[in-house]
Amino acid sequence: MNHSMKRTIFDGRRWFSALCLALALALSISAVAQQATEKAKLVSDKDSKDAAPAATAPKAETEPKVDYVVGEGDAIHVDVWQEPEVSQTVVVRPDGIISLPLINELKVGGMTPLQIQGLVAEKLKGFVNQPKVTVTVTEVRSRRAFITGEVTRPGEFPLNTQLTVLQLIAQAGGFTPFAKTENVMIVRVVNGKELRLKFKYKEVLHGKNTEQNIALQPGDTVVVP
Repeated sequence: MNHSMKRTIFDGRRWFSALCLALALALSISAVAQQATEKAKLVSDKDSKDAAPAATAPKAETEPKVDYVVGEGDAIHVDVWQEPEVSQTVVVRPDGIISLPLINELKVGGMTPLQIQGLVAEKLKGFVNQPKVTVTVTEVRSRRAFITGEVTRPGEFPLNTQLTVLQLIAQAGGFTPFAKTENVMIVRVVNGKELRLKFKYKEVLHGKNTEQNIALQPGDTVVVP
C-alpha cells in the first residue's frame, strides 16, 4: 500500500472518530437539556400545587356587627355640630327618656346610637338648619347583673363584656363561710316570666355539668342562699 493510500485511510478514520465524538457530545447535551427541562417542569408543578390551596381558599366570614342598644341608666353624649347649647351628655331615665334643649323629652330606650342620631336630627329641623348630630355612649349602666346572699360583696356588676356565673361570684369576693354553694340559683325574666336556673358550684369547679356556668344576661340575679 503506497503512502498516499495510507494517508487517505488515516484521514478517513480520524474523520469518523471526530464524527462519533461529535455525535456522542450532541446526544449528551440533549440528554442534559431534557433532564433540566423535566426537573424545571416538576418544580413548576410542585409550586403550582403548593400555591393552589391559597388561591382557592375561601375568604373568612366576618360576623355581623351588632349595634349597642341604649338602656336605662346609660350616659350618652349628643353632639350637634356648631350648636354647643344643644350638645350635652345626658342620662337615660328609667322610663327610657332623655331631655334636651329645644326638643325637650325624647324616648330613646331600646334604640341604637345611630337611630337616636336620626331622631334628634329630625326633631331639631324646626330649630336648626340641616342639623348634623352625633350620638356616642359614654358610660354603660343598663347592662348589669346582680348577686345577692352569702357572698362577700353583694350588689350589681356591669356586663360590659361576657360574664359567667363563676366570674360574677369571683367579682363579688367569693362565698361567705355560710354559703350553700350547691343551691345557688340564677333568676332570669324571659318574656315576662321568671325562670330559675340551678348552679352547683362544686360540680362546675370539678368540670362536671359545666353548662350550668352560663353567660349572664342583663337583669339576671344570682342568689346564693
